[in-house]
Amino acid sequence: MKRKYAKIFLGVLFSASLLFASCSSDDDANTGNFPLSADIFNSVKGKRVAFQGLTHNAISWSWDFGDGSTSSEQNPVHTYTDPGYYTAVLTATDATGASVYKEVKLALDITPYVLLTGGATAAEGKTWRLASSHSDKDYFAYSDAQLSPFEGAPNPLPAGIFGAGLGMPEVYDDEYTFYFDGSFTMDLKEDGAAFSGLLYQFVTSGGANILNDGGSDFGLCTASFTPESDLTFSYVENEDFQMSSVFGENGTLTYNDVSTIDFDGSAFVGFLDFESKVIIQDISDSSMRLVMFLAASQDFIGVNTNALVLTFEVVE
Repeated sequence: MKRKYAKIFLGVLFSASLLFASCSSDDDANTGNFPLSADIFNSVKGKRVAFQGLTHNAISWSWDFGDGSTSSEQNPVHTYTDPGYYTAVLTATDATGASVYKEVKLALDITPYVLLTGGATAAEGKTWRLASSHSDKDYFAYSDAQLSPFEGAPNPLPAGIFGAGLGMPEVYDDEYTFYFDGSFTMDLKEDGAAFSGLLYQFVTSGGANILNDGGSDFGLCTASFTPESDLTFSYVENEDFQMSSVFGENGTLTYNDVSTIDFDGSAFVGFLDFESKVIIQDISDSSMRLVMFLAASQDFIGVNTNALVLTFEVVE
């Protein structure tokens, strides 16, 4: 009988020790022996973002939403004014004053205009240059309604055609920067050479500005050009673009439901000719394909005869 009571006593003692150990572990957790940590969960609807600060041992939370707005809530909801790319940062602090940081990158309501300019937070704008690799959709065209391939041109254009093929590699160096506020800059590098139409140069400068006529068989050249200051551009996502064309009735042709970029003054993107307005055929975060027009007939001065359909890449 004594052995039975002894076994019961030992069992109770063992259970009590386990309970004490368990309570001790809970107390340790509650007193902060587990490290301070933070993570972010978010859900997005348009430009409205619901954030959750998933933290352990934090007693305060500080959010920087990346657009100049802040919050001290653990789980704030924030609506951004402009579409674009943002980095939201959570700072979680514990009772000892120690802090940890966590960030999340957001792409909100990304429109073609944001893809073109980099959005409201891209202080340096977004810079593009002609891609020397060329895509299988790059070609030399007629300025007709279908932008038909130009007979006799090596279409689609092979990689580096303007350099190795026509001896004008400088056209791949020029950079064009678009800003969210509508401003625009051009960097034609040290040679100050613009990719241009040969006839345009003879008409506007008598050919005095031509630096390289390696593309003369196709009415192309490079020519000296000094960009003006305080340039601006305008973007239209969908419009009916009417322009001059030898293929159009009464010398005009309309491209329906197209996205366009137009410029003030003598500014241009990619190619300098009588027509500075271009069509955006396609755009992504890293590339865009533009249609740029060319007037190459002495019989129709200033009237478009051809087009360059070329891919541009982002300059990192």
